Order: sequence, then C-alpha cells, then structure tokens
Amino acid sequence: MPHPLRIAVLASGRGSNLAALLAARERGELAAEFVLVASDKSNAGALQLAADAGVRTLVLDPKAYPDRRAFDLDLFGKLAASGAELIVLAGFMRILDGEAIAPWAGRMLNIHPSLLPKYRGLHTHRRALEAGDLEHGASVHFVTAELDGGPVVAQAILPVAPGDDEHRLAQRLLPLEHRLLPAVVALIAAGRLAWRDGGPWFDGAPLPAPLRLGPHGLLNA
Repeated sequence: MPHPLRIAVLASGRGSNLAALLAARERGELAAEFVLVASDKSNAGALQLAADAGVRTLVLDPKAYPDRRAFDLDLFGKLAASGAELIVLAGFMRILDGEAIAPWAGRMLNIHPSLLPKYRGLHTHRRALEAGDLEHGASVHFVTAELDGGPVVAQAILPVAPGDDEHRLAQRLLPLEHRLLPAVVALIAAGRLAWRDGGPWFDGAPLPAPLRLGPHGLLNA
C-alpha cells in the first residue's frame, strides 16, 4: 500500500485552511502525513493548530535575512529536508523567489480567494464587488514564479448576494475554501491529479479546464 502523501504547509495567519486539511485527514478523507507547518510570523495561529495536532513547526523571521531570495532559499531548503512531497500555501502572504521554488514545480499548491485569472494579489472581495461581478469564488492552482499565475486546477463558485459587503462576502466564501483545498489535495494524494509535461493532468489526461466544487464537496470536471 502506498504511503500517505507527505505534506508541508506554509501559513502566515490564523490557519483556517490548515485546520480544514487536518480535519479532512481525521475524517479519513485525505491520506496524508503533515511533516511540517512553517510560517514567517511567530504569532501565526496556524502554528498553534499544528502543535495541537502534533505536527512539527518552524518559524523563520524574514528580517534575519539580507533579502527575500536568501529567506526563500533557506525556507525551501528546510522544507526539502522535512521530506515533504507537496507544499501547500494556506494563507502564506509572501511573494516567492522564482529560483527558490523552481525545484518544486508541480509540487506546490496555493489557494486564492478569487476566480483566477481575475483579481490576483490582495483585496479580492472588494475588487469583485467594485467590478459588479455576479459571481465570486476561490481557486486552487499550482504555484509558479508568477504571482497567483500558475495553472488553476479547481474552483469553487459563489453567487454574489444583494447586500454583500467585503466582509460578508469573505465570510460566505470561507466555508467553500475549506472544502475546496482538501478536495484538491486528496486528489493528489490518490494519484488522480498530477503534474506531467509542464501542466496538470487529471485521471490520466491533461486537465482541459478547472474542476468545479459540487454541492457535496466533490470535484467535477
């Protein structure tokens, strides 16, 4: 029987998406071993979540390094030493150095609160409302050196409701994020979603369009 997928998680904040991944593992929905949770913030809530779950933690202070590249090279060296096979960015609020992440091509995921390619970067909920969008959502994509620009593998779509403001829209989207990310990681752990020939493949064929999160938490082509 294949071993559980060894995962390292990077987080800068409270860690709600990490909590969703840990819960999916506990429910038997994700065949994974969490080998490390790392952060650039010593007070990140994700670190306490990890400690409570018995997962090793790491904090690196960016101010202790001469530049971003030096920080990233050290961080990703430590991630490699952890034995991680997949890195999941779960609210890691840093732009990553292309050289540092190059060895992880096809082995690093990010979740972003917009329907990419719309609204890369920050303030996605505000920007969707200002644009008058009828739909908003979240995307999981493979990470490349381009900010929020790697191939999108799955999305959760949320209709914008009358009266939504930035805070309410963010709060309504969060439960979908918490279903979307574990579902994508579970497909990778099961060998159904993989990186081949420079792009994502699903069930043995190139993925033609992002998978969609259905009402029961399952991803559909």
